[in-house]
Amino acid sequence: MVLMKARVHVSFKPTVLDPQGQTIQSALRSLGHKSIEHVRQGKYFDLEIDNAAGREQVQRELEQIARDVLANPVMEDYQVEFLD
Repeated sequence: MVLMKARVHVSFKPTVLDPQGQTIQSALRSLGHKSIEHVRQGKYFDLEIDNAAGREQVQRELEQIARDVLANPVMEDYQVEFLD
């Protein structure tokens, strides 16, 4: 079995407030990092997938998983990245 590695990045859409990002920005500025103007936080998921189905089918499946399970498409954007 050949495994393919992928990462799904999930973050708030630009129009959604990010209170955790604002808190991080404030903390950085209070620590002397005055050049930091804006912080947006996010999360990522690393997945290992059986590559027997082929890359295109895996891409479609990961897009569906990201849209239906990993991200809230009303508030979040996602990006699928293959690591190998």
